[in-house]
Amino acid sequence: MAAAVVAVTTSVSPTDAEAERSGTEDELRDVVAEELAAAAAVAAAGPPNRLVKLPLARIKALMKADPDVALASQESVFVIAKATELFVEMIAKDAFVYAQQGKRKTLQRKDLDSAIEAIDEFAFLEGTLD
Repeated sequence: MAAAVVAVTTSVSPTDAEAERSGTEDELRDVVAEELAAAAAVAAAGPPNRLVKLPLARIKALMKADPDVALASQESVFVIAKATELFVEMIAKDAFVYAQQGKRKTLQRKDLDSAIEAIDEFAFLEGTLD
């Protein structure tokens, strides 16, 4: 029985499309293997390389403080935490430019005010620091 299967598989030659697909599948497998190895390295590194630096329990508590929010899934909490981190990083970098113009290394309120006034993306924050 096994000999018949071998005879059938050896008599069929792959077409060019199948050979190309096979090469692409091999490349895909290599990429997936590299990504898995990178993910394993990050996981092995431990807590200092967490995906989110803000405490998720606090973020969830803040979300649930809103009367319109009944339930908050872990995915939504993670996305809000990551977005918050990126937002804080962005506004801090922009405010730091103004601190450097003042020949300072420490951010002050006036640096945040300057960044909020100068950058259109932060227009919704105007007046919030008053």
